[in-house]
Amino acid sequence: MNNIPFISIIIPCRNEEQFIRKCIDSIISQDYPKSKLEVIVVDGMSDDRTRELLKMYMKEHAFVRLLHNPQKIVSTALNIGIKNARGEIIVRMDVHTEYAPDYISQCFQILKQTGADNVGGAARTKAYTYIQKAISIAYKSPFGVGGAKFHDKNFEGYVDTITYGCWKKLTLEKIGLFDEELVRNQDDELNLRLIRSGGKIWQSPAIKSWYYPRDSIVTLFKQYVQYGYWKVRVIQKHKMPASIRHIVPGAFVGLLAIITVLSPFSQLYLKTLVILLACYILTNSVASFLACKESSNWKYITVMPIVFAAYHFGYGYGFLRGILNFAILKKQDLKTFTKLTRITRNRKEKIR
Repeated sequence: MNNIPFISIIIPCRNEEQFIRKCIDSIISQDYPKSKLEVIVVDGMSDDRTRELLKMYMKEHAFVRLLHNPQKIVSTALNIGIKNARGEIIVRMDVHTEYAPDYISQCFQILKQTGADNVGGAARTKAYTYIQKAISIAYKSPFGVGGAKFHDKNFEGYVDTITYGCWKKLTLEKIGLFDEELVRNQDDELNLRLIRSGGKIWQSPAIKSWYYPRDSIVTLFKQYVQYGYWKVRVIQKHKMPASIRHIVPGAFVGLLAIITVLSPFSQLYLKTLVILLACYILTNSVASFLACKESSNWKYITVMPIVFAAYHFGYGYGFLRGILNFAILKKQDLKTFTKLTRITRNRKEKIR
């Protein structure tokens, strides 16, 4: 027992009365010794019952702590938690996620065995509603999010980024914690700095968690607008080249917008627009067919093209807005696209 390190779990949250109990219960069920564990929930000034529920847990479980985050964004919450953490190891967890009972112990063991600076698992999903399940299927498709390694639940090895993360506290202090300017993409940005400083990130299929996808097309679209928008800021700050999977959605949306504006003035542009849309619809339809075939579930075939479009057009539009605001207009006002998206419907009977 003396050789087991003390671990601090950091959980950012705001207005999560529907999900916080499920999250804390999954941590209580962990096989890691509770005497070597603390759970720091950093709340963004919730105005629902989140804090009330947390205080109930605090009465029964001394290892649960509650801190406050007046800035109300995830990166700030994470830094507040890290600065107040007593553990030598930090595990970042999310409210909208269920965790395997050995999640924390696997994080520690793999951090120790690999010698990596950050470890985590693949991005698995757990869905309850029709739209959530469709989004989950699209999420696993290379056509949906570009086929990044952290979506492959069987991959084991070094990666550029992972879901959540587990680090030594000293590692985070060395590279400068999370960038509090970023509303989204703070994990990717931190992992970029980690790698540039000589650190390594390891993904293991033994580290298992299941994320709840958004439950509507609108919230999915808004989520990916934010991802695209803030990705530009990360690229700009670090003077890094954008990958193809980041550029393609923005280039497609931009080209489509330009040709649409010009199409009333020229038959050539009109024909180009028709061809471009036809190619996208055809590609989207084929990808939707393959995604449903892969999942062996055809009841999502009608909505799958819309889900894919929400991914592509959301990210593409956000990326273009980011280029406009950050690269062209040189805006210093970083309040655009800061409102967090979330699961919208009340499904207490499903998730508690």
